[in-house]
Amino acid sequence: MSSVLFYEKPGCLSNAKQRALLDSLGHRVTVRNLLAEPWTAERLRPFFGALPVPDWFNSSAPRIKQGEVRPETLDESTALALMLDDPLLIRRPLIESEYGCGCGFEPSRLLTALGVTLSNDQDLQSCSRSGPDPRCALPTDGAAA
Repeated sequence: MSSVLFYEKPGCLSNAKQRALLDSLGHRVTVRNLLAEPWTAERLRPFFGALPVPDWFNSSAPRIKQGEVRPETLDESTALALMLDDPLLIRRPLIESEYGCGCGFEPSRLLTALGVTLSNDQDLQSCSRSGPDPRCALPTDGAAA
């Protein structure tokens, strides 16, 4: 199969399930910490492709849930600046492979190319626990939320 760079938030159960699925399909998955990666706007932007700006964001991020950041009001450059300052805002996982790159784990050309088929009732994008799970919203490495 192919080599996949998988940018996740360590400790996120959904990211672990997503990664396990890619592993089970025979991909060589290299995991990177999304929160510790030295992102630049130029490097981050391609992961979002033609998605509308609000779809770039992790809706479980504390600043979004609290209403401090409202993705639907942001332009591209402001969105990227906020994400560089607070990587918890980035919709995850970010995936990079020979087939391109993308964000999130919902049906897409990238996941199809990687052989991922999700059933209608299979949600590997949302946080795996009912109710707020601090591991899905907050960093585990001591970084500030």
